[in-house]
Amino acid sequence: MPKDERSVLLNKHQQLNQSDNVKVVSHVQRDEGDWVRHTLMLEDINVPFVYKRKQRYQSLQGARVNLTYYRHVEDVAGIEFETMKVVRIKRA
Repeated sequence: MPKDERSVLLNKHQQLNQSDNVKVVSHVQRDEGDWVRHTLMLEDINVPFVYKRKQRYQSLQGARVNLTYYRHVEDVAGIEFETMKVVRIKRA
C-alpha cells in the first residue's frame, strides 16, 4: 500500500495507528474453531498484537513488519486486558 493510501486510511479512521519496521520477538499461532489466532509480541512493547486468519502461516519471529492496528480492551473474569487488534500486517 503506497504511503498516500495509508495516510488516507489513517485519516479516515482516527483510532488506527501505524508502526513501521518493528521486530517480532514472539509469534504464537493457536486454533480457535475454524480460525487461527495469531499473537505477536514486538520488541520494546509489552502489549500483544492479535489477528485471526483462516490458516497457519510461516512464523514471523525475528522478522521486521509494518502494522496497522487499533487499541482493544478485553474483559476476562472481570479484569481488563489491553491488546492491539491488527488490521493490516506486512513484512518490512
